[in-house]
Amino acid sequence: MKKKKLLLVQLAAFGANMADRLRRSPGAISFRSVDTVFPALTCTAQATLRTGAAPSSHGMIANGVYHERLKKILFWEQAASLVAGPRIWDDFRAAGGTVGLMFWQQSLGEAADLIVSPRPIHKHSGGMIQDVYTTPSGLYDRLCQRIGRRFNLMNYWGPLASRRSTEWIIESIGAVLDMPDIAPDLLFTYLPHLDYDLQRHGEDHASVDRALRQLEGYLDRLYQMAQQKDYEILFVGDYAIRTVEHGAVFPNGALRIEDLFLTQSVKGMAYPDFFSSPAFAMVDHEVAHVFVPDADALERTRDVLNDLAGIGSVLDRAAQRKFGLDHPHSGDLVLVAEPGYWFAYPWWTDRREAPDFASHVDIHNKPGFDPCELFFGWPPGSVSQDTTRILGSHGLTGPGREIAWGGTLDLDQSPKDLADLGRLIGAWLTD
Repeated sequence: MKKKKLLLVQLAAFGANMADRLRRSPGAISFRSVDTVFPALTCTAQATLRTGAAPSSHGMIANGVYHERLKKILFWEQAASLVAGPRIWDDFRAAGGTVGLMFWQQSLGEAADLIVSPRPIHKHSGGMIQDVYTTPSGLYDRLCQRIGRRFNLMNYWGPLASRRSTEWIIESIGAVLDMPDIAPDLLFTYLPHLDYDLQRHGEDHASVDRALRQLEGYLDRLYQMAQQKDYEILFVGDYAIRTVEHGAVFPNGALRIEDLFLTQSVKGMAYPDFFSSPAFAMVDHEVAHVFVPDADALERTRDVLNDLAGIGSVLDRAAQRKFGLDHPHSGDLVLVAEPGYWFAYPWWTDRREAPDFASHVDIHNKPGFDPCELFFGWPPGSVSQDTTRILGSHGLTGPGREIAWGGTLDLDQSPKDLADLGRLIGAWLTD
């Protein structure tokens, strides 16, 4: 029997709305649309694809989690143990197949044969040492020697985020596939660059067309790599970004006005007090999880948020079950934005109250995803705090929010949604 080999490439923000604008596809691949997972976010989508399960099972209900015992919101943590449940490749690997993950979220400590993931070291004096974590140890140095340069984290996120991150990843994929001692039979990887200008400028900006033309070339390169190394290839989107028409919603600001979200003043800056706050929101694009440690404040919290313009629905625990989102990590309430709005984390209106982290790329300390980090701010060296600059967002599902997928992989049937696609891939691996 022919050995099964698959290169699975997840394309950030590759919704059906983007696939329709491609001028050419690699090989004879035709892209089809399928429903994604709710909420349509990076970590949630990747966890869903690799488990074939809903967030109610795997627990990645957003790009962040609220750690109740620590009383702390943690975004972009990379431990594979955050994703609960079996993987779609478990039986394949038990039968002798090898598995790799490159630039895949929550991959550190995963039961895999190859791992490549950015992991910078933050210095006590400020700044950071850029580094990449790999299994096996020493692989990063081998990749850098092959590619001729190190991975620049500034191109992966922040004001300088660009196609250069995607180019390094593609070169590193080629290098791995050229190393017979480590090339895995199943390789999951990720290309980020299409997402950046969609968030910055919305769907119709000229920079998005340029990003799509670049993507066409990248898909061709990966398709040729797969053909040369006898791999099947599968391209899969994670979410569809749509244009922001109305602006940001500030749930924490509304809760603070009503003394539900509490702060501590440090040198005039308002830092969140998650130890004492009756309620607070962990925001993530078009979805926000609201935690209400004080059960007596639940109805008042719901009333405050129901009155906010831009909120399409407020989901209690019972309503979350209908969306496959009922997990202990989920908020007591989940806010869903109306189309054209997104949720921003700030709770202040006077910029003098902004915590120190507000003006920096600080993906771990902010209690919510901050797309303003894609823009430079003032003074020089800072990032923007102007939420009106964000013109694209994601998280919603439904008509117009489907993702695109396609490849050389011959599945027995068409998937119903992203979780089903994961299950079908798992079945193909062990068929």
